[in-house]
Order: sequence, then structure tokens, then C-alpha cells
Amino acid sequence: MAANFDSVYSELKKGNYSPVYFLQGEEPYFTDRIVDYIEANALEESQKGFNQIILYGKDVEMSAVINNARRFPMMSDRQVVIVKEAQEIKDFNKEVGAKLLENYLANPQPSTILVFAYKYKNVDKRKAIGKLIEKQTVSITSKKLYDNQIPGFIKSYFGEKEFPVTEKAIQMLADFIGNNLSRLSNEIDKMLLNFGEKVKIEDSHVSKYVGISKEYNVFELQKSISFKQILKANQIINYFQANPKSNPAILVIFNLFNYFNKLLLIHGARMKNTHQGKNEIASLIGVSPFFVDEYMTAAKNYPVQKVMQNLAFIRQADMMTKGVGASGNVTEGYLLKELIFKLMH
Repeated sequence: MAANFDSVYSELKKGNYSPVYFLQGEEPYFTDRIVDYIEANALEESQKGFNQIILYGKDVEMSAVINNARRFPMMSDRQVVIVKEAQEIKDFNKEVGAKLLENYLANPQPSTILVFAYKYKNVDKRKAIGKLIEKQTVSITSKKLYDNQIPGFIKSYFGEKEFPVTEKAIQMLADFIGNNLSRLSNEIDKMLLNFGEKVKIEDSHVSKYVGISKEYNVFELQKSISFKQILKANQIINYFQANPKSNPAILVIFNLFNYFNKLLLIHGARMKNTHQGKNEIASLIGVSPFFVDEYMTAAKNYPVQKVMQNLAFIRQADMMTKGVGASGNVTEGYLLKELIFKLMH
């Protein structure tokens, strides 16, 4: 049956396991979380040697997966069979492999927990095997999160760790790291290792432990652009130029594109003559209501025609960082300086 990550993870933490899990989709983070939990917790350490089998899709055919799943556990009530990179199983999409899986799903071994980690893609649900997986397994399809969903993910992750966190710290992480959920969770985990108690995580902690300068970061650059603080914006770009490894142009450009795209959404809502409060605007552009005033100021400072022009400038700069339309001796620092000048004038 189709399920979502939260419900499945909640059941796992209660010790409720199902016979077959099929984890698929473009976002590998949620698949990895479930696989890691089952691998770590479904069996006692003393039972894993005989009863926990890790297979890799590129090395096996479906017959090997099914044969392992049909084994009986040794000195344990159950066994675990995990197929990592299951999308690489040679005969998964062939008639013989599909038939073997179909037969197993019709009568799974009750003492086996079989997990397919089918990452970065989806099984075609129009095909018989796709329909069967949807019906006969605990099936999760994980999609990439949109940028406006990232702050919510970060807040939820801190909540899971039982650490309070400020909105500015959340936005700094979202702007600096983006929608790479694995990297986001790793950076948060590394930061939290520095605290022996549940302190409130603030932007100063993010600056110190994640390596984001408190004054010179993309978050502050966007703020200076919003308020037309030309001197401050140029100071930040100079810092980026002096520290290119910490502030690669491609990341700065990506964040600026997202920023002006949010301003375009605000203008679009205004053109529809819809009256929206802070909460509605925050939901529309995917930020905390805490930051809405800044975006509204920016929308006043940058009319819709200028926003659209700026998006074109940003796309051009992005292409130039990839070698399209740029001479060989143009540095990333120069490109960023030129871009900021165009955006603010």
C-alpha cells in the first residue's frame, strides 16, 4: 500500500515491521533513513551475523533476492534482507524477474523483512509489477522537495532532535545548503554534536559550526539587495571573491535566482488583485512570516519589470560560469561583481 515517510517511520519506531518495503523516488534521503533504521534496529546485534543480508542490485538477479527472502531465520524470530540500489537489479523489468517478484509478493515469507531501496527513479505504476508493488508492499515514493519546503524540513528535523531553533538560523541553512537533504541533515547533526544540552540554535551557531560567515553570506547579500544597500552588497561580494571555495559563484547565483523568483511570485499575486497577509505571502514564497517584511520591501524596490530583467541577468551569469558567452580570463569574482551591479541599478 502507498504510504508516506512519517507514518512508516513512526511505525518502525514502535517496533511494527511489515513483510516487504519498496522505497523509490528521486529523493534518496527518505529511502536512506528507513533503510538505516531497519538495518540498525530490526534485529539484535547478536542476531545480525546470520539473519541480516545486504544485497546490491548490480550484483544480483531477482532469483537471488527471492531465494534469500524465503530462507528461515537462524536462532531468531525473523531475518532482514535489504536490497540496496535495487534499481540496478538486472532482470527487474524483465518478465522472468517480474514474475518471481509477483509470486513472492502473493505469499511473502512472514519471518522475513524484505526491503527494496529503488533509488533515484520510480517503477512504472501503469505496468502490472508497478500496480502489484503499490498493492502488496509498504510503498513510499519520495519526491524532491521544492525550495519553499526546505525551511519546514529543517524545522521538523530540529524538532525531531528536540532542539529549538530560530527562524534566521533555519533560513541561513536553507539559503546556504539548499535542497540537498542528506547534506542538510549531516551539517545539522555535526553542529548539534557540539552541545551537551538542548540549547536554542541561533544564526551565530550556524555561522560558527557550519562555516557560514555571520556577516558575509548569501542570506545577508539578499538582505542588502532588498534594501538597496549597495556598499554592503559589494563588501559581501568582495568577501566571496576572497573566499571562493566557501562561496562558489554557482551557489550564489542559484540563491539569487530563487530570491528574485520569490519576488516575481509576490508581484504575480498583486496583479491578481488578491489581498494577502503575512502568513499567505510566507506560504506562497516558502519563508517564515518573520522575513515577509524584507521581501515586501524588496518588491517595492524592484518593480516586476526589473525583477524579470534581473532574472535574465542571473540566467546569463549562470551560463557564463559554465563557460558559455564568457572569455577565458573572466573570473567568478568579476562575474559576481558585474551581476550585483546589474541587479541593483
